[in-house]
Amino acid sequence: MSFTEAIKHVFNNYANFSGRARRSEYWWFVLLNSLVSTALSRLAQMGDGSTLFTALASLWSLALFIPGLAVTWRRLHDIGKKGTNWFWIFVPIVGWIMLIVWAARPGQEGPNQYGPDPKNQYRSYTDGERPPWEN
Repeated sequence: MSFTEAIKHVFNNYANFSGRARRSEYWWFVLLNSLVSTALSRLAQMGDGSTLFTALASLWSLALFIPGLAVTWRRLHDIGKKGTNWFWIFVPIVGWIMLIVWAARPGQEGPNQYGPDPKNQYRSYTDGERPPWEN
């Protein structure tokens, strides 16, 4: 998944907490968010007392909170974990490391209880076999 495809997919699923997100979708979004947040913060720090960049940085963070939470939730689904594992973020250091490690893991191959494999969405089911998310 390319950078633009990943970002489009995140914003098209702005508040979608169901399904799965590929590693590339998650990490491209993290990169975009990190670069823009860092740039806006630096501009706010070197400004001449103007609050424009501070306001823009705050608006950016506020606007990207829900999509960031949603893509993380879906990323956890991709490795077979409940989205509520996101709350480990509130455990300093240990929780952060756990989430980074989980986000870096490859997703489960094939469908899981959260939906089809985003890498291989076109797997066919034969002779009445049903995908696990339809059971």
